[in-house]
Amino acid sequence: MTRVLLVEDDPEILDLTAYVLRRERFVVIEAAEGEQALRRWKTERPDIVVLDLGLPTIDGFEALRRIRDKDATPILVTAQKDSQVVLRAFNLGSDDFLAKPFEFRELAARIRAILRRTRGGAREEVEPRVQFDGLSLDPDTYEVNWHDAYVRLTPTEFRILYVLATNAGQVVSVNRLYTYVWGSEGGDANALRSHISHVRRKLEACGDTPGTITSVPALGYIFRNVTSPEAPKRVIAAPRQSPASPP
Repeated sequence: MTRVLLVEDDPEILDLTAYVLRRERFVVIEAAEGEQALRRWKTERPDIVVLDLGLPTIDGFEALRRIRDKDATPILVTAQKDSQVVLRAFNLGSDDFLAKPFEFRELAARIRAILRRTRGGAREEVEPRVQFDGLSLDPDTYEVNWHDAYVRLTPTEFRILYVLATNAGQVVSVNRLYTYVWGSEGGDANALRSHISHVRRKLEACGDTPGTITSVPALGYIFRNVTSPEAPKRVIAAPRQSPASPP
């Protein structure tokens, strides 16, 4: 069963949210402040973290940063809606944002949507591993390797790079990115720009970057490989079974 680390400092909201998520057949691990959240994340290894940003001791932003520095565990943050708060959360690597107060059904739906994206969902066609010109992308493990360097991306960042790289040399529309990365619920322009900025920075940190991501105004984004501008051929290393859908 899916293990959810629920981090919330308001005891009433924590109790009620945990109760509803358990009714939705999630295993809920509770934490009421930042230090406890980090300890429980380290020992319990949840499938996803639902993280309130307004926490005592260590706030949610710092907890988010520390988790993201070490791992790509999916993280859904919650807070009062504020554009600067939303941007900061996405800049630190959040996979999604849910404004308070929220409906519990929407919270459960967003958790499942994130897990479908990060686990690959029950697709009729398994997305293949891609290799070209020293760049390797594995959609099963969300690993990116550029020659001998490992590029650590969050699941959301990986999916953005995957759809752009597998269409190298072609413009990928914003709507297509929304659908591929966030599913039928759609995406957010600020979130997309923030995630693409992260991908660019992480690729550039490799030094000899595998390619560039360029914005095409009013259309979308294009990935240009430094050595081969054409779209790569997808390579399947071995037959794989599609992962089971989360509960």
